[in-house]
Amino acid sequence: MCGRFTLIEPSYEDLAETLSVTFDSSQAAAYRPRYNIAPTDPHWVMHMESGVRELIRASWGLVPWWSKSRNDARRPINARSETIKRSPVFREAFERRRCVVVADGFYEWTPPPEGMKAPKQPIWFRPANGGLLLMAGLWESWKDPASGERSRSFTIVTRGANSDMDGVHDRMPVVIKPEDLPTWLGVPQKGDEKPVDAEVIELLGPAKEGALSRVKVSTRVNSVKNDDPLCIASPEDVPWVPPEKKPRAPKKQPSAALPLFADNRVSVKRHHS
Repeated sequence: MCGRFTLIEPSYEDLAETLSVTFDSSQAAAYRPRYNIAPTDPHWVMHMESGVRELIRASWGLVPWWSKSRNDARRPINARSETIKRSPVFREAFERRRCVVVADGFYEWTPPPEGMKAPKQPIWFRPANGGLLLMAGLWESWKDPASGERSRSFTIVTRGANSDMDGVHDRMPVVIKPEDLPTWLGVPQKGDEKPVDAEVIELLGPAKEGALSRVKVSTRVNSVKNDDPLCIASPEDVPWVPPEKKPRAPKKQPSAALPLFADNRVSVKRHHS
């Protein structure tokens, strides 16, 4: 599972240089460091276009190209590696539209100690050796039948977790090593028919142990409204503050007066003629 992640690279120029992608000044203006990327947010993914690496923006939550509308699409944020080869939602994208979701960490949560009233504790998982976290993804381009406008979307491929995730979650993103990028991104060109290589399937196998480090961070990240450096600060630096409870409205007191249409019956003696 991957439900939130980060990309705190200082600038688009730094990101493009690290990924060996051509600097695009028109894209650079849209970049900013992100500390709490959530589903439906636009984000940067890398794919191959005519043999060249390209960074594009897409929204998180896959909308298959054949969907009649955005509302009809389930917009899954994750794709299980065990089923993407046969899933109707992911199968074609896995064969022809693989990408890398560029990040440098992701969050998972652990429950508070038993009996303690507190929010879940977020854990920030990062590459053990630092640097970027290149998560395997699938992307789609969907065309609005009414306006003709195209929009891109993506999902993150996950697999069963290794010991790096012990005690936190049983799923984790598939992480692509830099040397494996040509294999994962090497999809057929338009019109070409080519089965998925065995090397690609192999990248979905068990994750390397010890590749991720874990850091406890502030519960500030629990709210998608927060997206700033304090999200990755130590819990001691940003202590949890319970939300203020709204005062309850006073109960209405019953009126002493009788209701307008009360059943006020009066006994009347009947007279016989």
